[in-house]
Amino acid sequence: MALLVQLIGATKALEVGVFTGYSALRVALALPPEGKLVACDVSEEYTAIARRYWEKANVAHKIDLRIAPAVDTLNQLIASGQANSFDFAFIDADKSNYPTYYEQALQLVRPGGLIAIDNVLWSGQVADSTVQDTRTQAIRDFNARLYKDERVVISLVPIADGLTLAMKR
Repeated sequence: MALLVQLIGATKALEVGVFTGYSALRVALALPPEGKLVACDVSEEYTAIARRYWEKANVAHKIDLRIAPAVDTLNQLIASGQANSFDFAFIDADKSNYPTYYEQALQLVRPGGLIAIDNVLWSGQVADSTVQDTRTQAIRDFNARLYKDERVVISLVPIADGLTLAMKR
């Protein structure tokens, strides 16, 4: 992700789902000195781990951690006039809300900006029609919608658990 951030010359990024902060750390390190990352999560416990490492890496000043439901945070960013102002967004949170996070990120990312969505292969389960649990079906449905979305150009990168890159037209 750091390479992607550098390739597009990102200065303003968004992350939905921080957990222990590794991806946020990599993005913040790749941003220029004036760069900013808005990081959304609901867990004080896990993001406390993230904050420790952000401090050690001297990037904490670049990261605006918002502890609240990401849907609310993203709506606030949109309402405050920040549409089309982000260069990069990374989505890796609760799978049932992927469609909502994606639509919000699409509003926030500028044309030519990039949205990266994690876990789109879901350990291969999305291709197994016998797997019908709620999370797998949510990702399967999301992937199908994204595939048909003409507002973006997409590429699925089959590394780890699958990463879809969607460049906003």
